[in-house]
Amino acid sequence: MKIGHPADPTVLASSSAGIAAATEATTAAIPSALPAVADPSIKVELSNAASLMSAGSVPEFDAAKVSRIAQAIADGSFKVNPDVIADRLLANAQELLSKGLR
Repeated sequence: MKIGHPADPTVLASSSAGIAAATEATTAAIPSALPAVADPSIKVELSNAASLMSAGSVPEFDAAKVSRIAQAIADGSFKVNPDVIADRLLANAQELLSKGLR
């Protein structure tokens, strides 16, 4: 690898060649990383948010609320409630864990 100015075309060319060679070597070392055909027995579950989006419905967006929050942050009056954040993080974790146990 040649070290020089990053905009120098010879440096870019040698770097690109090195990256291409490394990519080819990696690809050759792992020829069957992905199956050629998808396994029909694999199940995929979408989250509630993803299900809503894929169904064509978009969750409600309250532009006025976003504006109020942005203004409160800008003027320094926005208060963070750590208890609410902790409760929601725990609820989220419990939901994820219950899905993993099924």
